[in-house]
Formats: sequence, C-alpha cells, structure tokens
Amino acid sequence: MNGDLGDFLRSRRARIQPEEVGLASYGRRRVPGLRREEVAQLAGVSVDYYIRLEQGRGPSVSDAVLDAVSRVLRLDEEEHAYLYEVARPHKKRERRAASRVRPGIRALLDGMAHAPAFVLGPAMDVLAWNALADALSGFSRMTAAGRSMPRQVFLDPVSRELYPEWSAVAAQTVANLRICAGRYADDPGLCALVGELSVKSEDFRRLWADHQVKECAYGVKRIRHPVAGLLTLPYETLTIPTDPDQTLVVYTPEPGSETAERLALLGSWASARA
Repeated sequence: MNGDLGDFLRSRRARIQPEEVGLASYGRRRVPGLRREEVAQLAGVSVDYYIRLEQGRGPSVSDAVLDAVSRVLRLDEEEHAYLYEVARPHKKRERRAASRVRPGIRALLDGMAHAPAFVLGPAMDVLAWNALADALSGFSRMTAAGRSMPRQVFLDPVSRELYPEWSAVAAQTVANLRICAGRYADDPGLCALVGELSVKSEDFRRLWADHQVKECAYGVKRIRHPVAGLLTLPYETLTIPTDPDQTLVVYTPEPGSETAERLALLGSWASARA
C-alpha cells in the first residue's frame, strides 16, 4: 500500500478549488482542484519537497509540515490522523501475530445477555462474540475467513438483503478499513484482504479509490433478520485498553423498543434451538 499517501493527497487537493483558498483560477487545468505547486505555496514548503512527500519519499517529514498540508487541504480530525499514519512508514505499528481475546473480555461479552456484542481485530475480523450476536449474525456458522466484516459486506450476496441501507454500510466499512490500512500498512493479511476485495468487488474498488477516512466509533445500523425482522440498532465501539488492536462493538437498542423486544424473542428462539 505504498501509494496510499500520494493517492490520498491527490484525492484531497482534487476536492478544493483555487478560489476557495484565495488563488486566482486561470488557464485550463488538466486535473481538478489544486495543483501540487499551489499546495506547496500555501503550505510554505518548496515544490520539490511537496512532490517528494506525495511520492512517499519524505519519511522524516516534520509535524509542522504535515500540519500545514493538513490545513491547506482542509482535513478533518480523522483525515489529519490518517495523514500522520501514512506519511511515516517507519513509525507504523506492527499487528500482533495472533489475535487472542482475553478470557476476561469473553466473560464480559457473555455477561451482556440483552445486547449483541462482539470483538473486532485490526482488519475488522470478528474474533469473539456473545450468544445474542451469534443469533443475530451467525458468526459460529462461518469459517474463520468468512468472519470478516468487509468480506461479508462485499462478497456475500445476502448482505444486500441483510442491510437495507447497504450503500451506506459499504461506504462506512471502506472508510474504517482505510484507517486500519494506514495503521498497519505492511501487514500481509490486511494487504491480502484489500487485494482480494479489489479483485472481486467493483463496488469496493470504487469506494477504495475515493479515499474516504472515517472510524466507525458509533452510529445506527439497520438489519433485516430472517427471523426477528427489521431491527434498528444503535451501536458503540470501545477500544480495549490492554489490547489496543481490538475493538468491542456493542449494539444498544433502546429499552422497551420494538427492536429490544424482537432481540429478546430472537435470543429465546436461539436458546430453544440450541
């Protein structure tokens, strides 16, 4: 993923028109948005320096330069953090060889009897889950490779029926995977996942090329379950302090809501089948 930095910067300068930053627009432009020379001028660096940065040949780039480029390109907080990740390959975090969920976290999952909860690894792979999450998503019936949120969204045809708002879920999945890729750029498994999805899914290729960056920290997901029906599920994600590569995802339906009642029935149905 060595081209991520250049692709990201080009995509961000393409969305800003010269007039927006006080520059006169003259002559026919071969590419949309700002030219590299204009970004360099506004950031207060030489054109050659900025070109080397965009080509990924500036591993020792300073905070001041990155902050200046971020300001010129009007990056939000998450994009700013992503820029730091991809601009400094020598500071990449190494993904752990084995993603093991501690027994205490598994006990925590099991204690959430009324809320579907699961743990994601650094490539959005599902590492552990509780009974209600299994009843909702069927993790225990999947192969290890299939327990991947990106693979499920883009490669499983059932996902378009499962998620009524599939397009939004797909875009959100890719935006979060971008953050993972910036964090673990040299991880073979993550590179293989992006390559597989790029080959097999046109929708993934299109969304990946957009370079949207956004972490799935919280929100609402709608799921159409074949037994429970349509569920509206607010969710929260929490990084596990002792295992920062892992994220706890908990669906938090409003008590007394139709979704909460349907989840309770789903849990009872799953227990009876078990």
